[in-house]
Amino acid sequence: MKSIWRAGIPLPQGRPLTEDIHTDTAVIGGGMAGILTAKLLREKGVESIVVDAGQAGGGVTGNTTGKITSQHGLIYSKLFSIVGKEGALQYARANQKAIEKYRECIENERIDCDWEEESAYVYSLTKTEHLDREYRAAKQLGIPARMTEHPPIPFPIKGAVEFPKQAQFHPLKFLSAAARQVPLYDHTRVDRIEGGEVITEGGTIYAKRIVIATHYPILNTPGYYFMRMYQQRSYLLALSGLPPISGMYIGENDSNLSLRQWGDFLLLGGCGHRVGQVGKGGYEQLRQRAKRLFPQAKEVFSWASQDCMTLDGIPYIGKFSSAIPNLYVATGFGKWGMSGSMAAAMILSDLIAGRPNQDAAVFSPQRMHWGASLPNLLSGGGHTVSGLLKRFLYVPTAQAEQLEKGEGAIVNYQGKKAGVYKDEEGNLYAVSVRCPHLGCQLEWNAQERSWDCPCHGSRFDYRGKRLDTPASSDCQRR
Repeated sequence: MKSIWRAGIPLPQGRPLTEDIHTDTAVIGGGMAGILTAKLLREKGVESIVVDAGQAGGGVTGNTTGKITSQHGLIYSKLFSIVGKEGALQYARANQKAIEKYRECIENERIDCDWEEESAYVYSLTKTEHLDREYRAAKQLGIPARMTEHPPIPFPIKGAVEFPKQAQFHPLKFLSAAARQVPLYDHTRVDRIEGGEVITEGGTIYAKRIVIATHYPILNTPGYYFMRMYQQRSYLLALSGLPPISGMYIGENDSNLSLRQWGDFLLLGGCGHRVGQVGKGGYEQLRQRAKRLFPQAKEVFSWASQDCMTLDGIPYIGKFSSAIPNLYVATGFGKWGMSGSMAAAMILSDLIAGRPNQDAAVFSPQRMHWGASLPNLLSGGGHTVSGLLKRFLYVPTAQAEQLEKGEGAIVNYQGKKAGVYKDEEGNLYAVSVRCPHLGCQLEWNAQERSWDCPCHGSRFDYRGKRLDTPASSDCQRR
């Protein structure tokens, strides 16, 4: 399904790499984080290029809500307990600077991207205790937040915390303008990185520094990011036929909804779940909630996004690993990839250009906050162990011929275990249920007709074609 941002908007066009080249900094990944990092590096006099396996903007950037905020749910009250006031201040300052930098780029470069300044709200349906704590934390950090009982949200709530002067935009319109300012090599898959060499199918990039901005890092080691992140699916609907609302909204917990206006459409998001947890959310649940809240609305677009979630809720921005000094990373933005991308670009471009950055420390990938990380680490380890064991211990009894049309399942197919989907014409599509990333057993996602890895979040369509990383290849067909 295609997002509303992709309707009629051409993605940035580069060219495939066909020869060896030299550059100061090679940025791998043509989403918002990668394009902005290369753009800011070039503004600071550092030669940089971007390389992408597909098309720039063809991944997560085109599936966001397009919010640019320093208000990320109930984040600051949590950060006080994890990294203290100074760390929380760095986080807030970096994201607020990101808004200001977007505004500066759009004004100076006259970028037409539907930029609007709005208040961002985190709301509660039932109680205000958590909101009170968030408000007090924000005020200690100098954020001009305020409590309100009656924000202009179109259903009853108990209250909300408001952050004024935040922003929203059309992410692909902005990205297309920004991408024209950097050398872009698209449809160029990186096979491996060896020292300062980025080896692709079309040629080798010789670089003094390398930035991995591929949403999910393409290297398993060192760094071990697959042990320090998990991925979530989020679902969105564009609804027409409703009075316009002002402001951007996110609920205080994952069961609440996200809302913002774009033109004549209300963008409604929610009902997310960890990748591979079949039946816990999805389009149908979101549609049911939309029908209850807005029975007169018409669904015009529907799409999903996939977010990398770190163990402590703070993105990883900085040196990829202490073992490789000239390799950098930007990942783990959670559900706040637009502000996170610009914050990452500002931090990384400063680090690479040899300039001080007062906000970099809190995002260091070398950190480990055991108190905040351990529950998610144990939960993620449990998912990984379960996914690996299922591959060896789960023995299907159903046969492929027993599938109904439009149904997919792990079955016995020609005497072997396989993931099989039967289309509406009765054709069978069989794939290996072993994820090519690290070998976990895939799960069938009936709502999106995909095979999803519950361990690390790779996804494949019913033919086995890779949809989402960290897997670097398609799923083997049977």
